[in-house]
Amino acid sequence: MKPNVTPTNREIIMDENDFIVSKTDLKGRITYANRIFMKIAGYAEHELLNVQHNIIRHPDMPRGVFRLLWSVIETGQECFAYVKNMAKSGDYYWVFANVTADYGQDGKPIGYFSVRRKPSRSGIEVITPIYQEMMRIEQQAGPGNAPDASLEWLQGVLQSKGTSYEEFIHTLGH
Repeated sequence: MKPNVTPTNREIIMDENDFIVSKTDLKGRITYANRIFMKIAGYAEHELLNVQHNIIRHPDMPRGVFRLLWSVIETGQECFAYVKNMAKSGDYYWVFANVTADYGQDGKPIGYFSVRRKPSRSGIEVITPIYQEMMRIEQQAGPGNAPDASLEWLQGVLQSKGTSYEEFIHTLGH
């Protein structure tokens, strides 16, 4: 169960050499978290293992971004995204995430593997108003339609710019 954490307005800035690593099962439950993940998120290993990865989801993150991420990784492709996470303290930290399928010896997916690193400040400045608009759209659309409504808006913006999500994310730097 996700703990009831109140967001603060304090940012945790990752070091350039920090790499947050985690693995999940196919349902998104954490099966591995490295020490840097535990340090930055403020959780002990026993608080993370077998818990949904959304334990660190910040309420400023649009559900549409996660709808897109899951739709990409479930096809076996990797996905990159800027993500605002929330530590146990309520403080937030931005990451540039790479999520990909983790395969068993039989070649079938057994879960997902994610490596997150410090994102560029300029990328955060570009993505923040996009995420804010997606959140506004989600609030208007209501819980059932929120992820699809904000994702549809995002895809429309990207289409009008003649780019894909993947191409756009990589222009932001990391």
